[in-house]
Amino acid sequence: MHLTLRRAAALLLGALYLPLVAATDSQPTHEFFLDNGLKVIVREDHRAPVVVSQLWYKVGSSYETPGQTGLSHALEHMMFKGSRKLGPGEASRILRELGAEENAFTSDDYTAYYQVLARDRLAVAFELEADRLASLKLPVEEFTREIEVIKEERRLRTDDKPNALAFERFKTVTYPASGYRNPTIGWMADLERMQADELRAWYEQWYAPNNATLVVVGDVTQDEVRGLAERYFGPIAKRPLPSAKAPLELDEPGERRLQLHVNTQLPTLLMAFNVPSLSTKADARQIHALRLIAALLDGGYSARLPERLERGEELVTSASAWYNAYARGDSLFMLSAVPNVQKGRSLADVESRLWAELDLLKQHAPSREELERVRAQVIAGLVYERDSITQQATTIGQLETVGLSWRLMDDELAALEAVTPEDIQQAARTYFTPTRLSVAHVLPEESADE
Repeated sequence: MHLTLRRAAALLLGALYLPLVAATDSQPTHEFFLDNGLKVIVREDHRAPVVVSQLWYKVGSSYETPGQTGLSHALEHMMFKGSRKLGPGEASRILRELGAEENAFTSDDYTAYYQVLARDRLAVAFELEADRLASLKLPVEEFTREIEVIKEERRLRTDDKPNALAFERFKTVTYPASGYRNPTIGWMADLERMQADELRAWYEQWYAPNNATLVVVGDVTQDEVRGLAERYFGPIAKRPLPSAKAPLELDEPGERRLQLHVNTQLPTLLMAFNVPSLSTKADARQIHALRLIAALLDGGYSARLPERLERGEELVTSASAWYNAYARGDSLFMLSAVPNVQKGRSLADVESRLWAELDLLKQHAPSREELERVRAQVIAGLVYERDSITQQATTIGQLETVGLSWRLMDDELAALEAVTPEDIQQAARTYFTPTRLSVAHVLPEESADE
């Protein structure tokens, strides 16, 4: 039986491997720099006459300091409020009239702006993006209106959402030493005292061509992208940049515990272990082992947490595990669960049982059959993601902006295949320790007096 399972897993991996290799071979990827330091990456995908253009800046909430949180996100909003050539909202109107999709996003490590449009309209996207890079206006009256929009966004997405609010508070405990403790949208007190001049200074500090990566994926060639990039971005001068050190954490900060009472009906357990990322760990095999552990615990219907804790023991109504390997600094391995209160289960019960699952990984390496099944699921997810030109561009931009290389995108299949059951066991022993642990018990407000 085991031999049959092993052969089936090998066949599945082979079936997934071939289309990914074929896609890589048929999609040449080129990189080059303009004289002003702008890095340009072009990935050809000629299946449809469509292109995605993304401009990534190396700045996000982990770059911010106490008292000035939220600057990166607020500046993202203001990038749509006018430049030398266009008034507020005019760039978006032009793109809408061309049938293009556009948006932007900010995270801990980066801020990015993107357009998806017909290949023959790429020059329009470049012209608009270069214009606001070179000549953002930042009118005070627009800032005064937009900061109120941002404060309302914070209320809707965080302050009025108990789970989001709890996780924001939890991050301040999990990251005692790095800027990852900062909320991307900013603390409300910082938003209330933010000034337009602060955004102007932030823009002048970080929005320079030599701090950006232009990613283009779609029905284009290297030569046509190079010509357009030199025409529109080439005249923008490079600028000196501030020092940007990676947000490193204490290896073993010691066990930290937090109890929160929020406006929720059900208690929730949050557990986090301080772990490295691919950017901060020399041994990449350990990082890929952590990725597979997350999938082993919470990689679908047959994963350990849903199969054992949810359906088997009816200990929890939900449980999850996740890990971001592609951070600029050190990362977290996260676990969360909601106890089955109808069965009388408590947060202490769930915490004890999650530890038992982690200890099992330390004591016994997973079988090769289980690891192959989990690996196949992870690879399948990567294959399906790469079918989208937007996802291809986003993966390239994220890797480059956190200090890695886009080439990891094409190499990670082999890296995942190289992980052994013993690697899983060793990673569990190394990183799932009390000295790396943060725990939050998130409780309904009505239980505050109990």
